Amino acid sequence: MSGRPLLEVKNLRVEIPTRRTTLVALDDVSFTIGKGEVLGVVGESGAGKSMTGNAVIGLLDPPAHIVSGEIWLNGQRIDNMTEAQREKLRGKEIGAIFQDPLTSLNPLFTVGDQLVETIMRHSKRSEKEALSYAIELLKQTGIPAAEQRIKDYPHQFSGGMRQRVVIALVLASDPKLIIADEPTTALDVSIQAQIIDLLKTLCRERGTSIMLISHDMGVIAEVADRIAIMYAGRVAEIGNVRDVIDDPKHPYTVGLMGAIPKLTDSSSMLTQIPGQMPRLNEVPVGCAFHPRCPLSDDICVKQKPPFIQHGNSFAACWKSHQCEDGEIKYKAEPFHVRDPEELEEMAKPNG
Repeated sequence: MSGRPLLEVKNLRVEIPTRRTTLVALDDVSFTIGKGEVLGVVGESGAGKSMTGNAVIGLLDPPAHIVSGEIWLNGQRIDNMTEAQREKLRGKEIGAIFQDPLTSLNPLFTVGDQLVETIMRHSKRSEKEALSYAIELLKQTGIPAAEQRIKDYPHQFSGGMRQRVVIALVLASDPKLIIADEPTTALDVSIQAQIIDLLKTLCRERGTSIMLISHDMGVIAEVADRIAIMYAGRVAEIGNVRDVIDDPKHPYTVGLMGAIPKLTDSSSMLTQIPGQMPRLNEVPVGCAFHPRCPLSDDICVKQKPPFIQHGNSFAACWKSHQCEDGEIKYKAEPFHVRDPEELEEMAKPNG
């Protein structure tokens, strides 16, 4: 990839005003996505992954709003556009695939009606040409007997087939960027693999860029070129997917990788990161991860860490140089099964 990235997010800050205070949902988030590149965005629930995707596509629910930073798409700034301008942008330039395909499909219209309407809205094709293109899109996304299935309603498709229909809808307007928010979470494992292969083919053949939001590191490792780890509304680490997975430089990333079962070593204990993601009104000063981090000290508590470069990756951590293999260990306590006599003893009243 060369030249200017397709998507540039610079120092993005999103706030949610409430009656008592103002919550910071995204804090100084920056990243880029090149043309034809897949950026995986990973983190626990509440990390800010979906909020980032919604900010890019302009679907923040009020009162959440962007207070600072910039979003550029293909050399054009889009965060300061009017809603009318954003509506023209959505679909044609940026598409979205959500976790539940039923939320993206109208149950009152056939799949063909929805595809044809989308195609005609974003191109100069006639209704007949749009119908022919819709059938071709269903074939490209792996829908068997597309000529017949195009007349069916969404409820007549399985979950995996509905997600393929949604992908076909997104492709109908040939967007440059697709925001895919947990697109495989609601599907079984075999269907997940098919959708992952479809997304990979999409990037390779069409040159489409994808922002793939997921909590599943396996999916990200399979599809993404680069990976951004998010925590408490901030980017904790970003870099080439193999660099981040094989040699993580942020303690949070180390913990995430340690929580993935290893096929080659079934006897090892999985990592358990102590504590939980802070609520928006409880994000600590300094490094947001410091209350859960075994390496934290005074500077982590007091000062927000800058991005420190490690080869092709960057980590927002004062102690990133200590995150070498074997130097940071989270304790994972084994699950303790209590016997019946112990439970009876615990149930007795005190005294």
